[in-house]
Order: sequence, then C-alpha cells, then structure tokens
Amino acid sequence: MCGRFVLVTPPDHLARRFGAVVAAGVDPDRALGYNVAPTRQVYGVADRAGGGRTLDTYRWGLVPSWATDPSVGARLFNARSETVATKPSFRSAFARRRLVVPVDGFYEWAGEEGRRTPYYFRSPDGDPLALAGLWETWRPKEESGSATRELRTCTIVTAPAGPDVAPVHDRMPVILDGGAVDAWLDGDGADMLQHLLAPAGAGRLAGHPVGRAVGNVRNDGPELIEPAPGGGGAEAG
Repeated sequence: MCGRFVLVTPPDHLARRFGAVVAAGVDPDRALGYNVAPTRQVYGVADRAGGGRTLDTYRWGLVPSWATDPSVGARLFNARSETVATKPSFRSAFARRRLVVPVDGFYEWAGEEGRRTPYYFRSPDGDPLALAGLWETWRPKEESGSATRELRTCTIVTAPAGPDVAPVHDRMPVILDGGAVDAWLDGDGADMLQHLLAPAGAGRLAGHPVGRAVGNVRNDGPELIEPAPGGGGAEAG
C-alpha cells in the first residue's frame, strides 16, 4: 500500500519536469511537506479538457462519480493494479482519467501492529518519483448541474512489492519511468495500460528505517526522513 508520502519539491519545478503548466489557483512555490496523508490535497499531473498537461490539486482518496457520500474516499486512497480495470470504484477512471502523482519519497511499515518500523523509500538520485494514479470529479446528486461543490479526488495505484520494498512490505506504489509517464497519461487499451503497472526493478529505490514520529499525521519536518538512531544499518533496497 501507499498511505504516506513526502513532497517538498515545489509545483513549478514539477510542472517543468512533466511538461505541464501549473493550474490557476495553485501556488507554484508551495511544497506539501514530509508527512502527506490520505484526505490531504496533493498534486497531480493530467491531460485536461482542451488539451495540454496541467498540474493541479486533488484530494487524496478517490470518490467515484456515482457515490452518494464523499466519505468513501477515505478508504479509496489506493487502487490495486490487479483489479483496477474491473473494480466498479476504479474502472471508469482507469479507462479515461489517469494522472501522475509526483512524490519525493514514500513510507512503508514493517513488522506487527503496535511494533511496526517505518521505512522511507526514495530514488537514489534524489529526483521526484512519478506514481501512477487515477482521478475523478464528484458532485452531490442534487447539485449535478452546479460546480459550486465540485470535489476532485485521486488514488494511487499499487502493485506487489519489487525487490527493494519486499523485505519491508508486500505492496508498493507503481512508479512510472521514462516513456511510461506518457504512455500512462496518453495511452489507450487495457492490456497496454496494465503492462505499465509492474513493480519497480531492483535498485530503483533506496530505503532506510526512520523514527516512529511519522506515524502521527500532525508531525511534519525534515527530521522525519532522517535514518532512525540505532537502526543497525538495516537498509532496504
């Protein structure tokens, strides 16, 4: 799964990297922080109506357009690659509304409940990662003709863990590299898209244990990604 991530690279830099423009109303210098959790506003890059690629904000936790209550999004912050094309909550977005969620790194937890150790994973070169995601727009049924309460949401697609993450957790977010970003945003056909949803290969990520303070969403700061004291050199990846 992917339930926490880091993004301190500002939108302006991310937009240039993905060939996008920063949407109106988005502060081009605003970083999200070191402990981004579901239901928070996150950045996503998508092809929008009228052409062009735009970096905009989305609430993390997908709310299907047919949902009667937006609270369902709190449970749909991840979509499993194995069922994303067929599960009713995600299949429409998979076919028509895909996006990239940029992150500087993400957390996964190892061990049993109550004694779990968090790990931080990032690209070895320090560049942001492009995670495969889906987005939806939701409105209350009684206001279907109005945009006054429009809610734009997203989810991150996960796959079985690759070799860098597997010692810590059995799943990981799907990372899109190189031409896979364009293929995910612009491609068509379930078979081709499904081919992109693979675990990252060995050496794609570096990881290390961090302190348990990241488990509290109120904590935020660069100290959260520092190697845990007494970690014993238990590196991942």
